[in-house]
Amino acid sequence: MSVTDSDIAFVKELLEGLGPLTHRKMMGGATFYFDGQVFAILSSSGDIYLKAKGPFAEALEAEGSRIFGMDGKTMGYWTLPDAALDDPELACAWARRALDALA
Repeated sequence: MSVTDSDIAFVKELLEGLGPLTHRKMMGGATFYFDGQVFAILSSSGDIYLKAKGPFAEALEAEGSRIFGMDGKTMGYWTLPDAALDDPELACAWARRALDALA
């Protein structure tokens, strides 16, 4: 299954409070950028992941987030907490934390 244009539009609408986002489709999913920085992905199954490591990854894990994996390997992306999936303000707060952790 590949992400659709409406899946991408959902993510952009959810995170529009961040400002302008760009994206690139790849491997059935999509990668999202803010100011040229990759900070999120949308998996082919429709899950939204934020780039995270260290204390930020631990905070996501404490919220019940799951780490992204492919072909038996995990990557530094964690699912957006479920509570944020229908709350743009909360989703943007988590996304800002992801961007801050990348700085």
